[in-house]
Amino acid sequence: MTWLDGIGPTSPAVRSPARPLVRGAGFRLPPDAAEAPAAPAATAEVMLGGMLALQEAESGAVRDREARRRGQEMLAALARLQRALLEGHRDLPGLRRLAALAEDIPQAADPGLRQALAEVALRARVELARHETITTG
Repeated sequence: MTWLDGIGPTSPAVRSPARPLVRGAGFRLPPDAAEAPAAPAATAEVMLGGMLALQEAESGAVRDREARRRGQEMLAALARLQRALLEGHRDLPGLRRLAALAEDIPQAADPGLRQALAEVALRARVELARHETITTG
């Protein structure tokens, strides 16, 4: 630990417009204090670790947001496909859109969201396979 040795002049006198001339303001450290700059390095490590943790948390939130958006789009495409089938016609553009959405699912940070997306993607693939069989059969 560094101890203060005493109060004494550390810089030349400073004059500011708001204050009169001040001499001898400041403090000085003992000569061995300059040899141990360990505290700033440790502080820098803690700050860097905190910044990395914050960045990771933010990137997890971004991944979850993207995954949630993709899941909602797949559910909407499945609902459009269902409506088209109930109306008696096939929705080929809707099938292509569903195939594109189910192709590359973003990896969610939240395990529950990741599981829900896997189930929605599985349902989309089943529907695509079913319509592939109808188209070729």
